[in-house]
Amino acid sequence: MQDSFDITTLIFIVLAVFVIWRLRSVLGQKTGSEQPPFDPLSRRDAPLRPGNAPAEPDHNVVRLPGAAEARPTAEVAPSERWKGITEPGTPTAAALDGIVRLEPSFNPSEFLEGAKSAYEMIVTAFAQGDRKTLKDLLSREVYEGFERAITERERRGETVETTFVSIDKAELAGAELQGKTAQIVVRFLSKLISATRDASGSVVDGSPEAVSDVTDVWTFARSLGSRDPNWQLVATEAGQ
Repeated sequence: MQDSFDITTLIFIVLAVFVIWRLRSVLGQKTGSEQPPFDPLSRRDAPLRPGNAPAEPDHNVVRLPGAAEARPTAEVAPSERWKGITEPGTPTAAALDGIVRLEPSFNPSEFLEGAKSAYEMIVTAFAQGDRKTLKDLLSREVYEGFERAITERERRGETVETTFVSIDKAELAGAELQGKTAQIVVRFLSKLISATRDASGSVVDGSPEAVSDVTDVWTFARSLGSRDPNWQLVATEAGQ
């Protein structure tokens, strides 16, 4: 009877060891290298490294676990930081550094593309007397100047025909940061066809056929950190 009990006990022990071994092989063991549970409320936004895409272009998007490990970690050398935009060590480079510190998503190349679109919209709206479009894109002072010119033109019965042939270049000509207000100067080189007609339809300025090379230097400004993502035109001048 004692022998029978010992054999039965031994069989149960062997079965128990086998079950435990199988459970450990299926469920695994902690090794100390596991990732902590993902918490979508605990976001760590990596700062933008100039020359790379913004880490989080849409701040309503939660970064997926593991995405950070796929991003380059090497810092960009100061001499390469604004390559193709401005020279290192200049006031413009220092201003751009300050802008990125306040808004890591800022990208000067993308800004210049947006400035080109704004330039064409503003020039076209001014020619058409489109005050509504201008009011959304201009500072109050600049808008008042544009509006006066449109009113004078209408009083004389004149109309303007403007056609963009091309925007050959848009380059950053300067930047300044005062507190949270950023100003960026852009030089535009474009080709336009522009003609002004009087009330009878006769051309009194420009030409409806000739293509003119135009250089404009415009300054855009924005309060960094505000909910409004748009930059406004705050100053214009004819460039050389």
